[in-house]
Amino acid sequence: MVGAGMIGAIHRRAAALAGARITGVLASSPPRSARVAAEWQVPAYPSLDALLEDDSVDVVHICSPNATHAPFAMRALAAGKHVVCEKPLAVSVADAERMAETARRSGLVAAVPFVYRYHPLVREIRARRIDGEFGGWHLIHGSYLQDWMLSPQASGWRVDPAAGGPSRAFADIGSHWCDLVEWVSGERFAEVTASTSIAVDKRPAASSRTFAAADSPDLSSEYMDVRTEDCAALLLRTASGVLASTTVSQVSAGRKNRLWFELDGARASAVFDQENPETIWLGGEDGARVISRDPGHGSAEQRRLSVLPPGHAQGYAECFEAFVADTYAAIGGDRPEGLPTFDDGLRAARITEAVLRSSRNGSWTEV
Repeated sequence: MVGAGMIGAIHRRAAALAGARITGVLASSPPRSARVAAEWQVPAYPSLDALLEDDSVDVVHICSPNATHAPFAMRALAAGKHVVCEKPLAVSVADAERMAETARRSGLVAAVPFVYRYHPLVREIRARRIDGEFGGWHLIHGSYLQDWMLSPQASGWRVDPAAGGPSRAFADIGSHWCDLVEWVSGERFAEVTASTSIAVDKRPAASSRTFAAADSPDLSSEYMDVRTEDCAALLLRTASGVLASTTVSQVSAGRKNRLWFELDGARASAVFDQENPETIWLGGEDGARVISRDPGHGSAEQRRLSVLPPGHAQGYAECFEAFVADTYAAIGGDRPEGLPTFDDGLRAARITEAVLRSSRNGSWTEV
């Protein structure tokens, strides 16, 4: 495990539940590595070199700040390790292209945790689309809203472009929305016109450590100018001509993690809300109905991923666990449906770059 912040702990739990032995952790500094290693009851690696030289390591989970993803992943692949790399895959399209190409040539498994694909009812909507239940799409719309950056005192390495990259809100969460909607709908976004905004123009500076920034930030009394977006509004058009729109925000009070989409088809519509993942709304001209997750009904993938009985809520943690389990199954030679790879991370990098270009030039921009 490289990185020991919130997401690193989630990776570690999912890996353990999938049957992995955690060989060790490398955090942002030797003291932090030692503290986390004691908490997790695993060894602490003194350096990335030591980790990659460990022959007992099969898979490297990269959960460090965004700017480190490309160099760390490339080194891990060169060392013959399978890689699970957090998104965004890289802070530039060029780096993401090199990573995806290297992963393809290596024959190793290289996965990116677009884990919302693993909600059972997301799979149900996708299966119904493949079966033709909705007809051709007329309109795609939705949003991804959070409020964790609402306070002017909220900050961290993600605010600094040197550590987090040139996009914050869109690269962090808008990329999830686009990946999920493309995968479920079968559409591909071909062009976008976008506008971004900064709601809070100064935030506390995060002290810099190893990894270019801390995985658990120490905030100083000094303030820095904010150069990455808090909000983004997108109008998109798919390759087949379907119109789409989405709003992305990290400053929407009361919205903790609301990834929401609606797919409106010629015969029926479907709605999914990540904060209420146990049901989906299906609309038809003669009315609407709500479908609940149920391992005894629905598509094969919905049943496979429903690990709890009906009425016993599943959520984000189970999605992450299923993603990691599928990654390890792929390492073992299986071909699990919908496993997001470095190619999907590259796709997200290209959409992010198009959003930033469009926001700068104020015009429709090809992805």
